[in-house]
Amino acid sequence: MKHLDLFSGYGGFSQACGETIGFSEIEKNAISVLKYHYPNIINYGDINKITDLPDFDLLTFGFPCQSYSIAGERKGLEDLRGQVIYSVIKILRDKKPKYFIGENVKGLLSHNQGRSLEIILEELCESGYAIDFEVLNAKNFGVPQNRERLFIIGKRLDICQDII
Repeated sequence: MKHLDLFSGYGGFSQACGETIGFSEIEKNAISVLKYHYPNIINYGDINKITDLPDFDLLTFGFPCQSYSIAGERKGLEDLRGQVIYSVIKILRDKKPKYFIGENVKGLLSHNQGRSLEIILEELCESGYAIDFEVLNAKNFGVPQNRERLFIIGKRLDICQDII
């Protein structure tokens, strides 16, 4: 399965998601780690400037959480960091991968009385995906930390046999 990883950080999704065909990362330390571990994989850089991508089956993204986190200012979709989800949606609409996995903080559930998540989910559905979401805690998967994260998964509607 060919995989594109957005907001790659240090490549967590790439360690588990098949053949990674590219990254989108702008943080220089993370880029150094990615280049070291994946020297032959292209970094497409700033998600807002990506214009041409090869085909892929799975899109993964851990979009910036500062806009939705209870530890931040919670500006949500009014914050430029919060708005990058629209660049993800543009890629989904343009490339139409079979699947996607998105990740963010649990605070996205309650941000703006749940309206921010509702807007994001509506946009993902309108992009042609059946979606589901759930909060998972790393401690329940053998990781020695109590870290709750919201995961949003999608499967392209034209290949759905069952609703996710």
